Amino acid sequence: MLNETQQKILQEVAGLAAIPAQGAVNIRTDGQKSFRRDSEHIHISSKADKDGIDIRIDPGTKAESVHIPVVVTKSGFHDTVYNDFFIGENADVRIVAGCGIHNCGDCDSQHDGIHTFYVGRNAKVTYVEKHYGEGEGAGKRVLNPQTILFLEEGASVTLETSQIRGVDDTKRYTRAVVGENAEIVIQEKLLTHGSQKAESEMDVYLNGAGSKTRVISRSVAQDQSVQIFYPRVEGNAPCFGHVSCDAIIMGEARVRAIPEITCNHVDAGLIHEAAIGKIAGEQILKLMTLGLTAEEAEEKILEGFLR
Repeated sequence: MLNETQQKILQEVAGLAAIPAQGAVNIRTDGQKSFRRDSEHIHISSKADKDGIDIRIDPGTKAESVHIPVVVTKSGFHDTVYNDFFIGENADVRIVAGCGIHNCGDCDSQHDGIHTFYVGRNAKVTYVEKHYGEGEGAGKRVLNPQTILFLEEGASVTLETSQIRGVDDTKRYTRAVVGENAEIVIQEKLLTHGSQKAESEMDVYLNGAGSKTRVISRSVAQDQSVQIFYPRVEGNAPCFGHVSCDAIIMGEARVRAIPEITCNHVDAGLIHEAAIGKIAGEQILKLMTLGLTAEEAEEKILEGFLR
């Protein structure tokens, strides 16, 4: 079904060496459906009005997963999909997405994924999304994801996103509307190198009493790469939010972190912090005393920071 290059990309973005034996699956390669399977409580269908899929998860679904990776291997291919997730009340599921681009040509390849989540009362969702790029061509590898979430009362979402090497340009936008006693945790990991550019913009609206959020960004900028972060949290009810942005800067890279908090209620408690700096020399020296070279020590520090 998939050639060797497509299988490698699938492994990188979704950790799939083969089609999983259980759970719902939808694999998209170069704009086409390559494989689809429902599970007992998770149902996937193609949209009738535009490119994309609807994923419906039955109320009360427990310990099930759905994988929806995207693979692009055609140089010059531009792909836009609209995927909507409907998670029933009291469900507890894991969703694994992500996109990988292999570009060996001279034209830019691009994937824009617009994912919208409707999370029912007391439902729990872990959403994992990884972006990856490779290929020796002069064409860029461009990924522009949008993630929109609506959390009903008591819902809980953990959003884990990562982009480690290979993506030339990315503009990520995340928006979450959080209801009463609901919580969203956003964990973002990013590494750029060469002349890559990455921009991440977030809006979290804490609209319900008892709503919570934690936004945690960890990034490494190497060479001449550029990163910009705009995490914004707005408290419109008795709520709590914490935003943390930490970045390691290397070479001639540039990083801007612009956290913003807005309190529109007397009982909204919001905190933000940002730190940007280089690797401390004593950290490298300590690891070198254990037998590592300077390059190996640096790599170990970066791995630990982005873990």
